[in-house]
Amino acid sequence: MASQLLLPPNAFTKSVSAKVFFTGDDFALKRKSNQATRASNGFNLRAKAALRSNNHKSSVEIPNQWYNIIADLSVKPPPPLHPKTFEPIKPEDLSHLFPNELIKQEATLERFIDIPEEVLEIYKLWRPTPLIRAKRLEKLLQTPARIYFKYEGGSPAGSHKPNTAVPQAYYNAKEGVKNVVTETGAGQWGSSLAFASSLFGLDCEVWQVANSYHQKPYRRLMMQTWGAKVHPSPSDLTEAGRRILESDPSSPGSLGIAISEAVEVAARNEDTKYCLGSVLNHVLLHQTVIGEECIKQMEDFGETPDVIIGCTGGGSNFAGLSFPFIREKLKGKINPVIRAVEPSACPSLTKGVYAYDFGDTAGLTPLMKMHTLGHDFIPDPIHAGGLRYHGMAPLISHVYEQGFMEAISIPQIECFQGAIQFARTEGIIPAPEPTHAIAATIREALRCKETGEAKVILMAMCGHGHFDLPSYDKYLRGELIDLSFSEEKINESLSKVPHVV
Repeated sequence: MASQLLLPPNAFTKSVSAKVFFTGDDFALKRKSNQATRASNGFNLRAKAALRSNNHKSSVEIPNQWYNIIADLSVKPPPPLHPKTFEPIKPEDLSHLFPNELIKQEATLERFIDIPEEVLEIYKLWRPTPLIRAKRLEKLLQTPARIYFKYEGGSPAGSHKPNTAVPQAYYNAKEGVKNVVTETGAGQWGSSLAFASSLFGLDCEVWQVANSYHQKPYRRLMMQTWGAKVHPSPSDLTEAGRRILESDPSSPGSLGIAISEAVEVAARNEDTKYCLGSVLNHVLLHQTVIGEECIKQMEDFGETPDVIIGCTGGGSNFAGLSFPFIREKLKGKINPVIRAVEPSACPSLTKGVYAYDFGDTAGLTPLMKMHTLGHDFIPDPIHAGGLRYHGMAPLISHVYEQGFMEAISIPQIECFQGAIQFARTEGIIPAPEPTHAIAATIREALRCKETGEAKVILMAMCGHGHFDLPSYDKYLRGELIDLSFSEEKINESLSKVPHVV
């Protein structure tokens, strides 16, 4: 292997058990506990959670396998198609973009995939992540509902994204890849891949959506600190970027454009592979560590979720939490409502069409059957940069079409209102992306207040907002506005979706 793992293989304890259950009433720690927490340098949430979990004697371990929901679906999802022939894509068609192991995972029908030991060792930096009961939020809302959130913000990058960045970097390094390229919106994915690449000795280059590049400089600085090169997208470094700039020199960019730029660079350099932070099957697969942990944590609380809520852009965080629960739902063990929440300004599930479309703006990627607003749709620059994607993960789109989940959209002012309530009760400042899940959770909790139902609500809390404070500043100063979409703009974009018979 050309690059080596910089962490020694036995750097962490073999025992991954940790008490990771605590409630909003358990935040008051004694001095000794505070000293132990400070010693963790902010990353080892397992240690923090153990200090706070006096009411819960059970413990949870990091899963040693990822879960593939395709194995349990009676109707399999439509295959991706070659962009020129419209025939189902073959493994060799993807070899210039991805390492062989990830290509296998993309198409596998196996139910469970073993997580490599090297990946598990790095997961132990922050996993298992805590499941927290939001008692103070419940009290504020005066709801009989019981609200739980699975918090992924304790990873080094501050979000759920390292769950897939680490294995993607590992498989690339294992096959001797020298360089990886990617896109990022708000920067959570780019910083996660930069972090993972630094551990495996890979060079990393990131195209960040221009609007977020300028709005969120600290995300860019995180990536650069971990050794990545970062470019605003669209850029003049690629043909795809130059075409966009020629037509719109002030383009705010989009994830679709940034994907085109990164894919173009990977395709023309033999020693370079492309990494994607959402949408693809293998990415969603890696994120299921979230739901697998959460199932056991809910059992240890003695609870069964009635409603599961998560935000969706590309869909990896939502899939990571919900797919293992959908498995249990298919078995007839539970029957929760599973609700995806997207921004009103980029409503691919609720307003898009279910059709084959490109995953990028320039049309370089395979065609995927997904809910799409059209591959050249450029959403308004909402502050939830990670949700500004024209399409939804094909696997989530398929699950949605099969009726296993529902979807709603919420404007950003309501989301930030919910975020403030959450921060002032639970203490965590959310990233703009999960504020959509918070707003939907508050809606559900207030309905329970009206009906008297004591529902159990489980929410995906995918990351913190420490680098998104300018968004909060804008909201607190009353300058945030609700951005929406233009029907005319969407119809124009949808008219360019390929017609696949």
